[in-house]
Amino acid sequence: MLIPKRLSRFALAAILAFVVPAFGRFTLEQVLSSPFPSELHSAAHVNRIAWVFDQKGARNIWVGDAPSFSARQLTKYADDDGQPIASVRLTADGNTVVYVRGSETNRAGESADPNSSVHQPHQEVWAVDAAGGAPRLLGTMECGEEGCEDVEISPDGKWAVWAARKNLWIAPISGAEKARQLTYARGNNSNPRWSPDSKQIAFVSDRGDHSLIALYDFNSPVLRYLAPSVDRDSSPRWSPDGNQIAFLRIPGVERNQPLIPQRTVPWSILVADPETTTAKVVWRSGNNADDSFPELTADVSFKFAAGSRLVFASEQDGYNHLYSISTEGGGATLLTPGNFEVEDVQLTPDRKIVIYSSNQNDVDRRHLWRVAVGGGTPEALTRGDTIEWSPIELSDGQTVVCLGSGATSPAMPYHLTATGREMIAPSALPADFPSSQLVTPKQVIFKSEDGLEVHGQLFVPRALTGKAPGLVYMHGGSTRQMVLGFHYMDYYHNAYAENQYLASLGYVVLSVNYRTGIMYGRAFREPKDGGWRGASEYRDIVAAAKYLQLRPNVDSRKIGLWGGSYGGYLTALGLARNSDIFAAGVDFHGVHDWSAFLSRWNEMIGNAAAGTPLDLEEAKKLAWESSPDASIATWCSPVLLIQGDDDRNVPFSQTVDLVQRLRAQHVPFEQIVLPDEIHGFLMYRSWLRTYAATADFFDRILKKGSIPPATGTTDDPKEPHTGQSRLN
Repeated sequence: MLIPKRLSRFALAAILAFVVPAFGRFTLEQVLSSPFPSELHSAAHVNRIAWVFDQKGARNIWVGDAPSFSARQLTKYADDDGQPIASVRLTADGNTVVYVRGSETNRAGESADPNSSVHQPHQEVWAVDAAGGAPRLLGTMECGEEGCEDVEISPDGKWAVWAARKNLWIAPISGAEKARQLTYARGNNSNPRWSPDSKQIAFVSDRGDHSLIALYDFNSPVLRYLAPSVDRDSSPRWSPDGNQIAFLRIPGVERNQPLIPQRTVPWSILVADPETTTAKVVWRSGNNADDSFPELTADVSFKFAAGSRLVFASEQDGYNHLYSISTEGGGATLLTPGNFEVEDVQLTPDRKIVIYSSNQNDVDRRHLWRVAVGGGTPEALTRGDTIEWSPIELSDGQTVVCLGSGATSPAMPYHLTATGREMIAPSALPADFPSSQLVTPKQVIFKSEDGLEVHGQLFVPRALTGKAPGLVYMHGGSTRQMVLGFHYMDYYHNAYAENQYLASLGYVVLSVNYRTGIMYGRAFREPKDGGWRGASEYRDIVAAAKYLQLRPNVDSRKIGLWGGSYGGYLTALGLARNSDIFAAGVDFHGVHDWSAFLSRWNEMIGNAAAGTPLDLEEAKKLAWESSPDASIATWCSPVLLIQGDDDRNVPFSQTVDLVQRLRAQHVPFEQIVLPDEIHGFLMYRSWLRTYAATADFFDRILKKGSIPPATGTTDDPKEPHTGQSRLN
């Protein structure tokens, strides 16, 4: 039967009781119970931090003050209601927290409502005083792209500005007036940045085939544009004195370009005078593949530092590194040399030091480092078996806070000490979180059939005797890297917990960092035949399965695989191409037909202005051949399909279409459809339900040898399917 979306406590307890490990170590609910921290932010003038804790779907703002960091919860949202909190900002004096509550909108202009409320929710901007009291509504946001939330507080602490409905909106933080549209400008306007004196705002005005840096002055009735051109400008950054604005530029859209060959995107850094609006190029990339615009990190790494220097990211040596350059131009200084990559980037309050996270000297973890903006030897701030990200140095210029985790400890906020790190708000961690019962995954390295070295994390059950079923886990993205501990993204923090839970049930689990992922260099991330251009990363999944098959503690006939998004794609591809290897799979919101996406590829490379690619038909054929649907005739193994039908990343139609093909082939499958849920589930109970179903599905198929019917029913886990398995 279909499990109702709103489960009673009794019904949920019954399901969880069924999936508790037979030897009674810990439950799925326990390992998913820790409050996930995010949105760590600090005040400019006082030693105060704010962050979000997501406690079983109830998301709230917390604050803490150095040096004791005695934490307190400001907001009182109590329900698992599917309303995320993002863009947390503190006023410079630390007295007020501004934040966004609710999701971005879908193509129909609707904010997500996985709770299926009869009242339509809205994405809204709120403010709450750090001293306490009820939050006050500043206005609605309702941006139309995932992760588009970007509220910026004026340096004087009086105003909040944000992008909504293609223009900028502004409201007093006091809540004394309603939000109003700041200005009208053609195109899609976003990325607002205040001048240091709070009198001007620079923002990006995207016109489709080109984009401009616009300048709004509160004392002027007209907009001004910085060195307008036919190119695409982004990421405006004010100098500390307000006399300069730096920004990034890539070429404008060239129509009718082929899709299949990967193209180098040259780029440059410009510095403009906001008074005259003239600009000069201070740095220009080369034209080789490694010189291409670092789309994943360019914006987050671009900083206007002290001493008239700019910090930026480049992959010119094959790895994502930080460089700095004078605003007068000249040669760029490499700040982070070595065969590793940089991720989070922040300046210290005096803008003289860069603090960043990287996998330097520890390729499958993250640690914090610091280096002077003018160059020098980087200094490690953390090391060892822990994992750290989101570093911030507080206003005292000494205290560093971050988020962190470990192999058996979930993500929590920390402040660094002379001897390591100390947890902030430890009382928020449930007393029964099963850290002592988790396993420490082992780093494993194996080679794919073409000789490429692939990294993974191996979870082996405690006290395992004999042979156990094996599972291959694939992350999404695919520009992600799984690490040797609880992940720094909530989606993969949950997946890590599920892999721990599966190990507790007796599965040997191998999480694979396959090619097209990050942190192993650009060549690893950008193979010419990856993804829809040939699916070369699938070789790494087959190699992972063969690695498991050769282990003496794994039953080579009982290998399953699971993953979400891109990992769902690889799950489906494994079942379609190699049901002889993979006996079962769980596919969360996966891609099943790349060719259906090619119309959207135009949007990704420059929207409708890009015209019709010259090789569109050839590209569609290649994309189809790289898809699970193309190999449906050899798909035999059972699959559990899981997706929310308001998915904004992978169209729900991908699963709808696949199901019809599976039915035609009489492939055994089950389905869980989550009405109104999105790609990265917003409801705690969505994770709990689908992860419990995942464990149950593998238990029935790989352990008990039962196979579901080819009708796509979703049965109660307490009533396993009968039927003869080919595993018997």
